[in-house]
Amino acid sequence: MKVVKFGGSSLADGPQFEKVISIMKADPERQVIITSAPGKRHDGDIKVTDLLIKYAKLTIKHANTSEILKQIFSRYQAIGAYFDLNETALAPILQALSELPNADYPDDDYLMAAFKAHGERLNARLMATVMNHLGMKARFVDPKEAGIIVSDEPNNAMVLPETYENLSHFNVDDAILVFPGFFGFTPAGQIATFSRGGSDIIGAIVARGLKADLYENFTDVDAIYAANPKLVDRPIAIHRMTYREMRELSYAGFSVFHDEAIIPAIQGDIPINVKNTNRPELPGTLIVPEKGFKPAQTITGVASSTRFAALYIHRYLLNKEVGFTLKLLQVFKKYNVSYEHMPSGIDDLTVIFDRTQFDEDTVHNMCHDIREALKPDTMEWIDDYAIIMVVGEGMRDKIGVIEQIIQPLAQHNIGVHMINQGASRISIMLGTRRADAEEAVKSIYNAFFSKETV
Repeated sequence: MKVVKFGGSSLADGPQFEKVISIMKADPERQVIITSAPGKRHDGDIKVTDLLIKYAKLTIKHANTSEILKQIFSRYQAIGAYFDLNETALAPILQALSELPNADYPDDDYLMAAFKAHGERLNARLMATVMNHLGMKARFVDPKEAGIIVSDEPNNAMVLPETYENLSHFNVDDAILVFPGFFGFTPAGQIATFSRGGSDIIGAIVARGLKADLYENFTDVDAIYAANPKLVDRPIAIHRMTYREMRELSYAGFSVFHDEAIIPAIQGDIPINVKNTNRPELPGTLIVPEKGFKPAQTITGVASSTRFAALYIHRYLLNKEVGFTLKLLQVFKKYNVSYEHMPSGIDDLTVIFDRTQFDEDTVHNMCHDIREALKPDTMEWIDDYAIIMVVGEGMRDKIGVIEQIIQPLAQHNIGVHMINQGASRISIMLGTRRADAEEAVKSIYNAFFSKETV
């Protein structure tokens, strides 16, 4: 059995729906489909999820919502019209959208989550309706029916363990099962969404819970590439990679596949195939367990992200002081801040953060408390920070890889602020200035892939 997820661009309009249905028909093992909300149909278009966010905000303000409601429904209506669905078939979608403002929500965060989730929820209902209209046996499966239970974080939920027990008892019959992506239900019965892009996560959760043989993730690119095609001209496609390579590269900016979606697949030992809805005949990228994997080249990919900031602390004899790091972590806890990495020396350490969790007041107040608690000789907050990730299973068995990475950076006058190699020896992380990040990716990519036979 294959679980198949389609992204928003793959379900943006009637012709894209038709492609998706053809893909499902082409392989009888494709028994489960996960839908995203309708994405952009063209440049300048608006995703349905963004329209629903606007709908939610207007509802919270008690403003007039009639125009935005029409705009959202028109997206589903246009898809239905492409398949000659009548008003009666589309009436449940309009009714669900109209009733959203009248439901009971614990607070505005849960209201927002419920509104956002309906992009996927209604698209899944529409897909099942269209399939049945075309003579295919399909049925909509709501996450509540399937027992997809998530934590009480309305817009950043995590799946709870009982979900997999519930799914293990779920009946997979001869109908195509149509699940909406992006959301589940809290133990109290409220809708809660995953982080943006969370349809990938639901796909992996369902694949693991139903013990699928393969999780196919269809998007709008032919494969995952060794570098961002916006930075590198025609980078090579990665045909096969490991779970942990994908995790490392997703973390640093590979946006084709949600990094958290790898976890359920790893736990269920389920291969993932990333493919293109518009060119389904291409092999795409297969993501597999590490066991038995044989790398084709030294590095698999290089990625960069500029979403980081760093805190540099210097104090003589820092390594001798018991509890120094504990005091620092207590300040982080006070401000509900998590850190990404903490490379250190005998007298200094650098703490790297995801910058998106801060505002200016938090930075100022947190740094003040750190100075009071630790009395550093030098402390500096660094906003101008980027991380470059160089990843490859082939790095473990090669000598001199760091030199090969650093040399092209030196040739392009790119300063390296930090080097950190993971214990697995399949990734090397570099810290640079944000302005240098793009050139760093190009230089490293060219150094490896222009010299190796792939």
